Amino acid sequence: MALTAHLMAADVQQLLHNKFVVILGDSVQRAVYKDLVLLLQKDLLLTPTQLKAKGEESFERDKLVDGGQRGPMHNGTQYREVRQFCSDHHLVRFYFLTRVYSSYLEAILQELQSSQHGPPDVIIMNSCLWDLSRYGPDSWKSYLQNLESLFERLGQVLPESCLLVWNTAMPVGKKITAGFLPTEHQPEDSSLRDRVIAANFHSSVEAKKHGFDVLDLHFHFRHAGRHLQRDGVHWDELAHRHLSQLLLAHVADAWGVDLPRPYPVGPGIRDGPARTGPGRGVERQPRASPDQPSMPPAGYRPLLPLPHLPPPPPPLLPLPPHPRPFPFHPVMTRFLFCPRDHFFASDHPFQSDQFSSNHFHSDVPSPTQTGFSFEDDPQPPRPPCPTPYLQRAPVVHRGFPRNVRHGPYVPWGWQPRSSKRGAPSHPQPRPQ
Repeated sequence: MALTAHLMAADVQQLLHNKFVVILGDSVQRAVYKDLVLLLQKDLLLTPTQLKAKGEESFERDKLVDGGQRGPMHNGTQYREVRQFCSDHHLVRFYFLTRVYSSYLEAILQELQSSQHGPPDVIIMNSCLWDLSRYGPDSWKSYLQNLESLFERLGQVLPESCLLVWNTAMPVGKKITAGFLPTEHQPEDSSLRDRVIAANFHSSVEAKKHGFDVLDLHFHFRHAGRHLQRDGVHWDELAHRHLSQLLLAHVADAWGVDLPRPYPVGPGIRDGPARTGPGRGVERQPRASPDQPSMPPAGYRPLLPLPHLPPPPPPLLPLPPHPRPFPFHPVMTRFLFCPRDHFFASDHPFQSDQFSSNHFHSDVPSPTQTGFSFEDDPQPPRPPCPTPYLQRAPVVHRGFPRNVRHGPYVPWGWQPRSSKRGAPSHPQPRPQ
């Protein structure tokens, strides 16, 4: 049994302070986006309705930028959906993909290259199920070729400061009835499950070959069948919060940021209580006020047992309190991403000790990259958001010197994971 951090909304806000995060993928990755957007604002879980919603105009103060309900709603390979959450110091964007590499992906990369916000700090990506099931008898061969093209292209266009995390596809059920898979494409056996495992192996090898990080979600959720929805593809709110903790711990490790509030956990999320109703074994209760922390309901038990631990040793030297891990200098001006809005009312509280994990993969640094270069491709519409910052607060990127300061994130005793992705011959400066 090991220790890892369990992040609350305030921790996530500071970890991703002045960061531009992009998430690319299918409906499972859309739920990854939604849980991150929610966790940036509230210590709450997604509701089943929020998880099932597709293409809605707004979700928790985000905006639908393109596609979705603005166009025809369908389950075809040409479906598009672009979403964006923009606050004072956070920018998170989602692009729906039905294929891992295509002319549409090239257009997305061109959009990111020309973004007024500068290149992303983090890109989280996966595409697998659509690739394997919706593109004809040669889909497997095409998927392998597209993986090679994708990571080669990303290696060419992404700057050294951008952290790319490839999520492996999560496990699927024995019977798949998800809407994206028409009846005539639904396998009668476990062939899709086997192909997902093989696809994860090949995508992980290809990502590591080009120096990108891999987060093996299939490994983490291999024993989490009770959190899989009845359609055999999508996951419940508990699984997605656990996924967010894994992802954020991975990002913090890449940036050399130590995380607060350690909890003992096992190597992966385990089967929880049997589903007894909409709560699936976790009672929900409204919060008394936005400032009052949520309390566990009576009879609540965490998904993983918490063994008795000896009390932590007292700190050797007290650290002076500080409001931020990366404070602004007096000469810096605070720039707003977008105007503030009021928070939505909370739906249900998130129990703070339900789960977390300590096992994540990916320590492979990255190859030499050059600047952005594109042919003339059609671009996705640019999200209407003013420039988030003209001068950033001090940031921490893997392979870059750190500006170590006292704060809630106690610095490691070593530098962030070093990068083997050689700096480009003409490095691209960060926007100032």
